[in-house]
Amino acid sequence: MRAALVAPAMLVASGAAWAQMDAGKSTLVAISRQMGVPVEGRFTKFDAQISFDPAKPAAGMARLTVDTGSYDLGDASYNNSVRGPEWFDAKAYPQATFVSTSIMSTGSNQYSVNGNLTIKGHTQPVVVPVVLTQQGATQTFDGTLPVQRLGFGIGTGEWKDTSVVADEVLVKFHIVIAHK
Repeated sequence: MRAALVAPAMLVASGAAWAQMDAGKSTLVAISRQMGVPVEGRFTKFDAQISFDPAKPAAGMARLTVDTGSYDLGDASYNNSVRGPEWFDAKAYPQATFVSTSIMSTGSNQYSVNGNLTIKGHTQPVVVPVVLTQQGATQTFDGTLPVQRLGFGIGTGEWKDTSVVADEVLVKFHIVIAHK
């Protein structure tokens, strides 16, 4: 959690140009597998702050904050269940965060973003593959991050059984940033 507090201070100190996400054009989806069948849910409330110049990727920074209680599976009873203590425990842990620690180019318009992912009080280092599309002042960041849910305490009790709900969850993002 300390990294989540230090990163914004580093941005202010470095004078980084912080661009806000276009919420109407951005999406954050998590795809799990229940008994082998893909189940897709969307986070309806999240925010990204990004400072990125493709000419200087190492100087870039990103922070994503997700409202865990906004996860929507399209059914009220499923939504209530997944927001409960066995899954996201949204009352105790209302936010999940990703804070970048480094960014490097891996090819034409492709980047590797290292950072710390915190969900349900558990923080793990992750490497996020990102593809950048740039049109004028708009940058679009797309990628998929495989996450092992049990490492974050998501799915406790009977839900630890990975034969019912797989451990791996694919987090897909489409983040649109419009620089002013």
